[in-house]
Amino acid sequence: QVHLVESGGGMVQAGDSLTLACTASGNTFATVMAWFRQAPGKEREFVATTTWFGSNTNYADPVRGRFTISMDRTGNTLYLQMNRLKSEDTAVYYCANRKGSLTSSSPGDYDYWGQGTQVTVAS
Repeated sequence: QVHLVESGGGMVQAGDSLTLACTASGNTFATVMAWFRQAPGKEREFVATTTWFGSNTNYADPVRGRFTISMDRTGNTLYLQMNRLKSEDTAVYYCANRKGSLTSSSPGDYDYWGQGTQVTVAS
């Protein structure tokens, strides 16, 4: 069992930066962590993923070069550093965990989810 708790959301202006955190507990060793987001009226979409040891990371095209996913294994915390935020980044951001060591961009491949944290970017 894995328990995920996100934090760090808020309201910012376009062009600002924001860092989200996800604290994980339970059987997380050598698993895969990811961030997804869901805007109102839209399906949940992939943002970024990383293996537990950071050997493999992947980003969605809309955020590549602006967002950075990282893992603090000491504190069992996943981060998403978001720079040059745009209004279209507005969404609820979810942390997710997947058993095994293969990254995936499909929400259906993830086994555990956090409750989400709202990010609102004002233009």
